[in-house]
Amino acid sequence: MEMKELIQELMKRETQCNAPEIIDKLFSDIENMTQENENESQKDQIEEGAVSLWNWTVMRKMDPAISDLQKIKLRHVACKLMMFCEVSNPPEEMMRRQILMAMKTGKGWVDVKKLALANEFLEIAMNKLENLYAQLTKKSYSEADTHKADVEKDVFKVLSYQAESAVAEGDFQKAVTCVQRCKDILMRLPKESCYLSLLCYNFGVETYELKRYEQSSFWLSQSYEIGKMDEKYSPGQEMQAKVLRLLATVYLEWDYKEYQDKAIRAITLANKENLHPAGFFLKIKILLKGCASDEDVGSAVTELLHHKFSLDICLDTAKLLLKHERDTIGFDFLKSVTQLFDGSPDVGRAILLHIELLLQRMKEPHAKKMIEDIIDGHNEGKQLPSGILNHLHLVLWDRAAKNYEAKRYSEALSWYNYSLNLYSPGHIDQNLAKLQRNMAACYIHLEQPEKANESVKEAERYDPNNIFTQFYVYKIAVLEKKSQEAFDAIVAMGKSAVQLDTLLTDGAMATNLLSLAAQIALENDQQSVAVKALEYLSQLLQDCQQALTALKCLIRLVLSKITVKCKEERTKDMETLLTYLTTALHRLEGPFREESETLDTRVSEAHWFRKIAWNLAIQCENCPRTMRDFFVISFKFSQFCPPDKAVLLAQRTCLLMAAAVNLDMGRSSLLATNQTEVLTQALKHIQSCKEIWKVLKQTGDFPKDPTDILLLLYEFEARAKLNDLTVGSLLDHVWELPEVEIKTLETIASLAMESPAHYPSVCKRALKMVLTLLRKQETTDIVMFSKCLHSLVYLSLPSGMAETDACVLEEAWGYFEDALRILSNTVLQVGYPEVEILWLMTRAWNTGIYHYNVGRYKEAEQWCGLGMRFLGHLGTLKSSYESQMTGLYSEVLDKLDSTKRFLPKEE
Repeated sequence: MEMKELIQELMKRETQCNAPEIIDKLFSDIENMTQENENESQKDQIEEGAVSLWNWTVMRKMDPAISDLQKIKLRHVACKLMMFCEVSNPPEEMMRRQILMAMKTGKGWVDVKKLALANEFLEIAMNKLENLYAQLTKKSYSEADTHKADVEKDVFKVLSYQAESAVAEGDFQKAVTCVQRCKDILMRLPKESCYLSLLCYNFGVETYELKRYEQSSFWLSQSYEIGKMDEKYSPGQEMQAKVLRLLATVYLEWDYKEYQDKAIRAITLANKENLHPAGFFLKIKILLKGCASDEDVGSAVTELLHHKFSLDICLDTAKLLLKHERDTIGFDFLKSVTQLFDGSPDVGRAILLHIELLLQRMKEPHAKKMIEDIIDGHNEGKQLPSGILNHLHLVLWDRAAKNYEAKRYSEALSWYNYSLNLYSPGHIDQNLAKLQRNMAACYIHLEQPEKANESVKEAERYDPNNIFTQFYVYKIAVLEKKSQEAFDAIVAMGKSAVQLDTLLTDGAMATNLLSLAAQIALENDQQSVAVKALEYLSQLLQDCQQALTALKCLIRLVLSKITVKCKEERTKDMETLLTYLTTALHRLEGPFREESETLDTRVSEAHWFRKIAWNLAIQCENCPRTMRDFFVISFKFSQFCPPDKAVLLAQRTCLLMAAAVNLDMGRSSLLATNQTEVLTQALKHIQSCKEIWKVLKQTGDFPKDPTDILLLLYEFEARAKLNDLTVGSLLDHVWELPEVEIKTLETIASLAMESPAHYPSVCKRALKMVLTLLRKQETTDIVMFSKCLHSLVYLSLPSGMAETDACVLEEAWGYFEDALRILSNTVLQVGYPEVEILWLMTRAWNTGIYHYNVGRYKEAEQWCGLGMRFLGHLGTLKSSYESQMTGLYSEVLDKLDSTKRFLPKEE
């Protein structure tokens, strides 16, 4: 009931969108069904359903919605259902229906190579046929005889289907038995001869493709014999000849020595059955393989010519003859073919093949004679078709190229000239430019520059912008030592290379040419031209490694000559080298493949360029900006290297040097904008250097390394001159240094007041720190002490006294007192510079005089008295100032006394 519902659902649906699912379900269920004792009415229903399903399937034979395999499955289901309706002594009509369904289903499974299922149904069909035949023999003779013929037809079909299945299974013996039974039936069914003959032919083809030559020869022989049984129903002479040609081929490939005669007989018989070029070609092939005499082969070839087959078969025959070393017959045959097809437009194909085969056999004189005849005919208007002519050009160029490679340049020229003579006057073609370039190459090797020049000029006429044309212009110019022409040509080559879509298609060719151009220039001692070629090359190359190699060559070239040049030229060369290094850096910054070998190469290249940049920086003492740029680019290259200690040290030094140069440039710059720019750059380098130095210090101790001090001083100077208000905080870092040096503090003090910086308070702080350190020394450095006091006094006492307040004067007084304390020490005063004593005396005295002039007699007496105290420590200079100062000091004292007398007294 379930199957009935499925069948009804399938047949009721207008669309078969889910038909495959229903069909698969039916196919699965029918295999699991068991035959039960249904009553007659149930069997009738099953039979009705089976017939309906069968007919429904037949009606959908052309329906694309259901595949062939699904249709076979439906037939399978219908046939199985019909078998469930089996009754004892079934009526003839039912048996015929069962036979038909089993035959069709079996054949369907054969077609899709489901051979086990096919055999099952074909066996059922055969059994049913035998039962039907037995029933028919019980009837009257006349009635049974008619139906027996129909049964025999079905038996014939079932046997042929079983033979197909057996061949597919590889059961040769079973297939032979089935076909033999079919042959026995042919006596009564002669009309089936053609079908059985073609079936055997198909078996022969199938087994031949599987290289089962013995079986294939049997089936093909059977096919031919069956085709001869009745001429009226034969497959025809063409088909019979086809069978025999394949049979001959089977013998040829199977074991020619053993079956040579059979192969010859088969092909001879095939050619009698039907004239076909394939038959004559195969006959020649069999004769050649069997090492037949030239007479026999020649006879077969003559026969082929006699029948005037197509040019293609004639040319294939010629190739076959030459392949089997039958040169005389082959070339004579080609002459005959040329004569036979003389009026045909395709005759050139025969001539061209003749030339090619002559060249293959090293018969150049004969080939040249034929080519010269073609040229003569060409000049007389007998031109070959364009396709054949183009092929001939290729043959000639190939021959010329082989001679060129073998360095037989004169011979190469002769073949190129043949090609040139086949062009019509006035013809313009890029191939002509290529031809002329090739000829120019030959002339160059033959040391004939004038002819080479003529060829190149012709090439320029046809294709002036071609990079190859310009290459030969360049090469000739280099060889003739015409540097300017060579330079112009290399520029043209560079432009042509750019026009080749930047190395997408012909890039490798363009770069190879430029590389070769550079090599030629170097070999001929024309360095400037080589440099230009390498510059284009470095720009055009897509491959990073190749581009870097070109740049390294450029750098080496410039370096090789730089030492012997004047200062101006050296400066220009340094700028050029910097450009090359910048280009190399951009290349390294581009994308790199992640393979370890490629990355190792990248590191190696970076090391090479960073060392070059470092060495160049050292040589630029007279050009700070260039030196700075070399140090910076050396640092950038080092960033591609593993950060080991050596690389980190190099990075630190590069940045320190770059910062130092920027600071030096800032000191000498007259423009504020330029000064700001270089100082800002210096700060960036200092910051980067501090980060690297921090990492470096973690790798070990650097007890005497000045990096910390230098970084502090560089940063202080840059910030001070940039008017950075945080500059004072940097002084606090001095005390954080492991060892604070007086020189460092002196430098900071100086930098704090170096224009455009102006930080007197910071300067004084630094100088006070110096004094502190000097006092801590076991042996005081008197000279340094005096200089420090000098600076502090200078900063404390401004040039004008009008704004001076008591606090400032008190601070300055303290410095004078410090000096006097040193001078009061009999040991230390010996080393105090007398000029400094004089300066302090003068400074104090002048301050007193200033107060005196403005009526501040008390302050005047104090400062003049201070000056007099210094006068006592003067040596040789004392006499020069003593009398004058003593007189003036007396006046100051007198003035002070008189002032005191007029002051009101306290009560």
